[in-house]
Amino acid sequence: MEFLLWILAVILVISGIVSLVRGAVLWGIVLIIVGLLVGPGGVSIFT
Repeated sequence: MEFLLWILAVILVISGIVSLVRGAVLWGIVLIIVGLLVGPGGVSIFT
């Protein structure tokens, strides 16, 4: 389960960075924050 959360967090953070580059600043910041919260190093919503 931790591995899946880590993969999900990586996808969210990468999507957030891509959104920032494309000009969607608010959406990019939201994706990065959610990715950091979901990841095993952050405050996981599943534990």
